[in-house]
Amino acid sequence: MTRKQQRTVLIISALAFLGVAVGLILYALRDTIVFFYTPSEVVEKHIQPGTRLRLGGLVEKGSIIKGDGGVIHFAITDTDKVMKVTFKGVLPDLFREGQGVVAEGVLNPDGTFRADTVLAKHDENYMPREVADALKKKGYWQHADDGAQQKEMTQ
Repeated sequence: MTRKQQRTVLIISALAFLGVAVGLILYALRDTIVFFYTPSEVVEKHIQPGTRLRLGGLVEKGSIIKGDGGVIHFAITDTDKVMKVTFKGVLPDLFREGQGVVAEGVLNPDGTFRADTVLAKHDENYMPREVADALKKKGYWQHADDGAQQKEMTQ
């Protein structure tokens, strides 16, 4: 075998090894990858019940209901569609009506969302980037008290 053939075999072997490694990594991560959706996108994309996802938007005003056994019911809206959410646990201190929120969980067959994690914004100038982008896309964007547009901070 000539040097040129040896290099060609080495390069092809390295590319094959790299392809197998990337394939194994993607296969291992397939169950841990969680996509972000707004309530409108969940309806438009006909997401199947049982799918794990992140649902983001604003907590709808007047929708928070504290039930028995620590179960909290509320609704997330993107100002177009509304999705009811059920969460059992302790909500973040900054969770309140009209604020940006991201809930991670599973879509139920009845169209409600069962969250196992709820994240709320951490101060007045922060909104999760995905939520801010989705609200801008819908033409709705909250303004700070002084009339200036809210700052979008990334992590």
